[in-house]
Formats: sequence, C-alpha cells, structure tokens
Amino acid sequence: MCSSHRTEHWMLCPQCDLMTQLPEIAPGSKARCPRCHTTLVSRWHAPRTRPTAYALAALFMLLLANLFPFVNMRVRGLSSEITLMQIPQVMVGDDYSSLATLFLLFVQGVPAFCMLAILLLVNRITLPAALQRQLARVLFQLKTWGMAEIFLAGVLVSFVKLMAYGDIGVGSSFIPWCLFCVLQLRAFQCIDRRSLWARVAPLPALNQAPQAGRSGLRQGLRSCRCCTAILPAQQTVCPRCGTRGHARLKHSLQWTLALLLTSVMLYIPANLLPIMITEALGNSMGSTIMSGVVLLWSDGSWPVALVIFIASIMVPSLKMIAIAWLCWNADGRGQRDGEKMHLLYEVVEFVGRWSMIDVFVIAVLSALVRIGRLMSIYPAPGALLFALVVILTMFAAMTFDPRLTWDRVSDVKHKESGVDGQ
Repeated sequence: MCSSHRTEHWMLCPQCDLMTQLPEIAPGSKARCPRCHTTLVSRWHAPRTRPTAYALAALFMLLLANLFPFVNMRVRGLSSEITLMQIPQVMVGDDYSSLATLFLLFVQGVPAFCMLAILLLVNRITLPAALQRQLARVLFQLKTWGMAEIFLAGVLVSFVKLMAYGDIGVGSSFIPWCLFCVLQLRAFQCIDRRSLWARVAPLPALNQAPQAGRSGLRQGLRSCRCCTAILPAQQTVCPRCGTRGHARLKHSLQWTLALLLTSVMLYIPANLLPIMITEALGNSMGSTIMSGVVLLWSDGSWPVALVIFIASIMVPSLKMIAIAWLCWNADGRGQRDGEKMHLLYEVVEFVGRWSMIDVFVIAVLSALVRIGRLMSIYPAPGALLFALVVILTMFAAMTFDPRLTWDRVSDVKHKESGVDGQ
C-alpha cells in the first residue's frame, strides 16, 4: 500500500465528515477539524502513566467513599446519618427500585467500570483481542452516562435545602467522594479515543487515496463512530472494532423526533406531579419541581433556586426546542449555518446530563431525612418521570447525526459553485 493510503495520517471528522490529513502532533498538543473545530486527536504527556494513576486513585477514593458515613443531619436533638449505599436501599424500601437502579448505574457503576476499563486498556495487560475490543467499545459508549459529579452537585444543593431545618454535616467519605469525582474526570481527559484504539487493533487499509478538504460521503468513504477507522461507505461492519454502521445514522431524524416527542409527553406530568413528599408533624405535603424553586426563592436561597430552575426547568425545555430546531435544519429547512448548528449541538450534548441534578437531590433528601414523625421525605412519581425525560432527551441527542447539518451546507455550496466541492 502506498504512503498516500496510510490511514493513520488521515481522519474523517465525526461531527462534520471533513477529511483531514493529520499533522505530527507534539506531546501536550491537539489536532482540530479546520471546519467545525472539533478536537480530532489529543496527544498527552505520559499517555500511560497519567490515566493509570488517575484511574487507580479514583477507584481507591470510590472504595473509601463507600466504607464510611457520607452526610449527617441533626434536628432538635435527633440525628440521621447515611452512607452512599444506604441511598439506593432507602429507595428500594419505598418501592422505587427503578430510581435506586439509576443511582447505582449512573453514580457508581458506570464510573467504576470506566476506570477499570481504562486500567486494562491503557496498560500492557494480556487480554483476549475480542475482550479488548469490547472493552474499548463499551468505554466510550458509557462515558456520557457517568454522573458522579452531577450527584455531588445534587448533594450540595440538598445541603442548602436542609440548612433551614437543622445542622448538616459531612462524614468521613465526603472528601473521598469529591476526590473521586475530580480524579475520574481527569482520567477521561487523558484518554484519546484514536490513540487508545491504536493500541487495541491496527487501522484497516484503504483501497483509495483520501482527498483532504472534502467530505467522506463525496469520496465514497465513511468513519466508524466507535474507533474512527476510515471505511468504504458501503461497508457496514468495521473490521477493526466490529461495530455496525452506515455513512449516516439510519433514520436519524425519525428516531430523534420519536424520542423527543416521547420526552415531551412525559415532561408535562413530570412537572405537574409531585417529585417528593414531605411529612412533618403528621402533615403530608407534595412538592413539584416549580414549587421547590419557589420555596427556595422565598426562603432567601435564590442562588440555589436559580440553579434548580435552570437545571430542571430551563435546560430540559430549551434542550427539547434545540433538538427540534436541529432536526428542522437538517431536514432542509431554516438557515444554512453549519457553525451555529454545530455549536448548538455541542451545547445540547453537554448540558443534557445536568438535568439529573434534581433527581439526585431527591435521592439524598429521601435517604437522609428520616426523623420519625418530626420530619420524613419520600420520593414521588414525578421524580421517576423526570428522570425518564432526561434519559430520553440524552438518547435523542445521541441518535441525531450532526453530519446531516454539514451535508446540507456542502450541498448548497456544491450547487452554487457548480463543481464537486466539499
């Protein structure tokens, strides 16, 4: 194979499908797409040592965080103390096993698995080739679903909510959990998808010379969304990672709109039904998301009220509108501004997970505030519905193919120039 066909020097941008010839990248530098500015490749100093150290330290902090008390509360001489593992246990006891499962998966299971996968893939540990490929595939698919830092933000919001009722304290495991959140984020930052896959399996050979500055679709090529390999457009199975795919996600707009419509239908009852029930001195009162915001604002905790309002009201609503706008634009309507649509898509992808903060607030409150008839807090159906809304909108963003927006821009430029451009 001639040097112009060496695929390790070429990459199709996963966001805009532009073929780019990669330069030599110095340690500590990144290569970005010249059209949409997406980071294509990152080269880190000590590419094995740093992620290994961060992942090992993160797992150790996670172990410590689960061994000791997490937070405590004292009200009128009565005290309550919980560990992290007691949070899902309380939700199971209240017949909310679904919320307990989401907590165990998103807050503990997914981050722990990802740290273990990084350790196994980054270091020269002898594993079957099929297992290595499967670990690499799952690692980057699960990355978005780790929500340890969002849970930490929910804990801090819970503190502010409970300060009006009693004294709130942190246990021995609170600091290890904070360190775990930081360390697992750093471990992910030090991992580059393309570099990691280079250790797992070699890139497949190309039977044609790529052309820089043109989209892969116009060259009859596609990018594997899992391992970044460049493949013929008609090849549905990647020989490197085994992932099935197409030049564009099949029925992308249909799937996105179906998930979006379902989330809108669930979002209405999620805001009308109570998300938690507070029992105090024999009286029971249900609280919706908006009533919680109003209560915090009236109590003078307007910064926290603003955080909850933005994360639980504004972000889901604006995210749904943004996803609908992206679909409208990709379907050939609206403005032909690829850069603005790309920026909008990146914002949607980033902020979507943070709407789970209110669900985690309810998890902490319902586990911690169990002080008999004096005060007890229980989860309510609205919390589960709201969690489903967040998950569905995350899936909607994942099923949307951002390259469709750039295809439209390229088609317009091609018609205007009269030649085969990008």
